[in-house]
Amino acid sequence: MSRRGPGARWRRRRPLRTRLALAVTAAVALVALGVCAAAFLVVRGALYRQLDLSLTQSARLAAQRNPDSGPGTLSGECRFLAAPACAEVVPADPGRDPGSPPYLLPVTPAARAVAAGARAPYYTDIVHAGHPARMLTTDYGKGRALQVALRADTVKDGIEQAAWWLALTAAAGVLLAALLGHWVARTGLAPVTRLTATAERIAATRDPRHRIELPPPGRGREDEVTRLAGSFNTMLGELEQSVTAQRRLVADASHELRTPLTALRTNAELLARGDRLTAEQRERASLALGRQLREVTGLVNDLIELARDEEPQLLVEQVRLAPLVEYCVGAARAHRPGVAFRVRAPSASPSRGEGEVVVAGVPARLSRLLGNLLDNAAKFSPPGAEVEVSLAVRGDGCAEVTVRDHGPGICDADLPYVFDRFYRAGSARALPGSGLGLAMARQIARAHEAELVAEAAPGGGALFRLTFAAPGRVR
Repeated sequence: MSRRGPGARWRRRRPLRTRLALAVTAAVALVALGVCAAAFLVVRGALYRQLDLSLTQSARLAAQRNPDSGPGTLSGECRFLAAPACAEVVPADPGRDPGSPPYLLPVTPAARAVAAGARAPYYTDIVHAGHPARMLTTDYGKGRALQVALRADTVKDGIEQAAWWLALTAAAGVLLAALLGHWVARTGLAPVTRLTATAERIAATRDPRHRIELPPPGRGREDEVTRLAGSFNTMLGELEQSVTAQRRLVADASHELRTPLTALRTNAELLARGDRLTAEQRERASLALGRQLREVTGLVNDLIELARDEEPQLLVEQVRLAPLVEYCVGAARAHRPGVAFRVRAPSASPSRGEGEVVVAGVPARLSRLLGNLLDNAAKFSPPGAEVEVSLAVRGDGCAEVTVRDHGPGICDADLPYVFDRFYRAGSARALPGSGLGLAMARQIARAHEAELVAEAAPGGGALFRLTFAAPGRVR
């Protein structure tokens, strides 16, 4: 069982907008508090430096005016620590202390050490007569130390006022940080909110036509969230096309299956009443039933083939195009004995360093592709006409297989639709077939990264051009 800390549980329970707002608030609040704390330290240090400078100047003046004074008070009202500064001399030897009056400023062993030259001068904070004060203890020469003190009431008051105002500033900064955090979370996550609402609306209505509103292009707002929303709109467009194609396929398949299934049911009902039919009628009904079963089986198999989006990678191998074309033409001759097929393919020439053209693919699928093209060409070929099949390598290194018939050809209005599922031109509606052969051929070609196009052949007929990009060659 996995253990999750309180942070993970908190993130799971809080929405993204709240977490972002709190994060921005905390970041700005920490900056505001840090700035205020730094400002407080700077103000406090500046006030104390000013006071220490005054003490240093007072000590210098006292030393200049009384260079040879003995232990005791030199100047100032040490009881009240009023200006001028209170100053007194402390000897290193306690035996030299004056008997009366006693020292008014506190005398510590550290002061004796300064008098003896064993310690450097120092500042200290004291409380004298109930008032805060600042005292400097420095060397006075001849085994003496000079202590100078000034009241620090104004400094303490200044520090307290600075702390109060800085605390108010920090509180205002935290409040401003909260407002900014809320605004940043609301503004920055607005596209995400729209994306979420669109996704929920699509999930509820199952309608992929919805889109997320995006800002007009070219205004400097192409941030990551906007690009995410654009990618989501692109995905929705692809989904809409897929759903539309699926619905159209189901509708077309149901339409194409309705007629043969009706005929199958009619013939099956006729055979069920076989005692009322003559032998010739029963045989004719049986043959029609078998033919319709084959048509339905072929249509279902074609639909299953079209449902495959890509070729299984484990079955991909190096396929020699010339033998494959010969094999497919041989199978077409056996299937269509009344149609003549003529093949033109380059022969390998080891003496010239040439070899057979090979492509990576699934042999069975490529055979199905070429078989569909040959069957389509044979179906539209008039009696006595040839179906021309050629394999060539173009100057750019691409291998090209062309299949041409001499039939009625393809009119310009039908060219954009010949590879659509169940599409049949007006001249082909009376011919057998499911209308899926060319759609399947286009799908197999795309799965093999090849291009299949249809065009009107010069002199009449239709020409289908299958191009493999930069195939390999073997010796």
